[in-house]
This record gives sequence, C-alpha cells and structure tokens, in this order.
Amino acid sequence: MGRAAEMTGTTAGFLRALGEQGLITPLRSEGGHRRFSRYQLRIAMRARDLVDQGTAIDAACRIVILEDQLEEALRLNEELRRPVGGPTPAADT
Repeated sequence: MGRAAEMTGTTAGFLRALGEQGLITPLRSEGGHRRFSRYQLRIAMRARDLVDQGTAIDAACRIVILEDQLEEALRLNEELRRPVGGPTPAADT
C-alpha cells in the first residue's frame, strides 16, 4: 500500500478511500497486502488530480467511473463500425 501511495503521489488513506467508494478493488497477496494493477494506479492518479482541483472524493470517483465507461463505449462503437470481412472480391471468369 505504501509503495502504491508513493507511486501515485497520494496517501494510503486516500487509496483506501477510493476502495471504499468502489473506484478500485485491489487484489490481496497471500499475506493480505493490497496489490494494485497499473490500471488501478492510473485511475487513482486521475482521481487525485480531480480532488486536487477541489472536487469532492465521491464526485471524483463518479467522474472517473463515467469517463472510463465513456471510453469503453467509444471503443466498442468503433469496433462495431469496422467492416467484418470487407468487400467480397469479384470472381475471375
């Protein structure tokens, strides 16, 4: 937890608060230590930026969740717009 807090420029308490808000859910090691993915650390840094700008932590978490959902929706939309196989080539006669 301390290393993750150091990497994100936050505190262990801030990371715990993000977990309580449901923004990140770190895995646990066999010894019970929290293990954060790079993605979770990136999300935590985005939330920290919003809180540093004066946004309440619960609102910051909601904003980050909505941004993430929008990014996924845009990615899925782009994927669905791509042609599957492209045009069928004409047969030689």
